Amino acid sequence: MINSRLNFQKKLEEILGSRNVYFQSPANVTMKYPAIVYKLEKVSEKTGSNVKYKRDYCYTVTLMHYDPDNDIVDKLLDLPYSSLDKTFSTQGLNHYVFTIYYKNEKENN
Repeated sequence: MINSRLNFQKKLEEILGSRNVYFQSPANVTMKYPAIVYKLEKVSEKTGSNVKYKRDYCYTVTLMHYDPDNDIVDKLLDLPYSSLDKTFSTQGLNHYVFTIYYKNEKENN
């Protein structure tokens, strides 16, 4: 799982264009914006003949950005198996909450 998560982290950093990507919203870190915070929501497994043969990781990903018309939303939606679940704004910061199933190409077929 760790390799898959780290690959997902790199992909999110690439999309955001910075290293302001945080796993599980760390309490001891002052976030810089725009930022992405993500957490593992669930793991889906496929089995056959009592053998697990495929594992997909589902993440909740929240983009926080001051600009309501940023292009990062579209970049996240361009990922396979992604959907925008809700949006909201608080203290001038726009939040976009996605569900993204990340399939590490090296781990999954």
